[in-house]
Amino acid sequence: MSKGKLFVISGASGVGKSTVLRKVLDARQDLQFSVSATTRPPRPGEIDGVNYYFVTREQFLDMIARDEFVEYDEHNATLYGTPWSQLENKLKLGNVILDIEPVGAGNVRKKRPDAILIFVKAPSMEELEHRLRGRGDTSDEQMKMRLERAVWEQEQIGWYDHVVVNDQVDACAEKILNIIAESCVEE
Repeated sequence: MSKGKLFVISGASGVGKSTVLRKVLDARQDLQFSVSATTRPPRPGEIDGVNYYFVTREQFLDMIARDEFVEYDEHNATLYGTPWSQLENKLKLGNVILDIEPVGAGNVRKKRPDAILIFVKAPSMEELEHRLRGRGDTSDEQMKMRLERAVWEQEQIGWYDHVVVNDQVDACAEKILNIIAESCVEE
């Protein structure tokens, strides 16, 4: 039986979730990050088993067939998913945070209604596009796909427990830390 609380962070690609999440994890030693699996190649500096489990499309499809995911989703021509074993093992130790997209968050909500869902959004679509272009790793085709998906993702915020605007990283991280602290006190 799990003893920790499950927190889910979602937001459009480029909104700054990873940067904010690093600050949140640095501030809360009792919060563990659940590593997702993906079929995309690692970005510079990413480490298998730390940032993601980097697997082939065939391996990922085999994992789906064996019902090994709490949630999974395909977007931007890439598969992403949270392995059940990863999540359950970490929840036995304490609080866990997932960084997943809205489709996955919806699936987590169905399987774990006790999860606390937090949506991080950019101050504007223009700012989101600026951040994506600033990465330097997004083709024009990928940019178009990500921006179209971002519009849909923002339409999903109504079923999240909390919405936080990432207009400044430290302030956004602090808001999320406050949500986590309040949720952990409610027990």
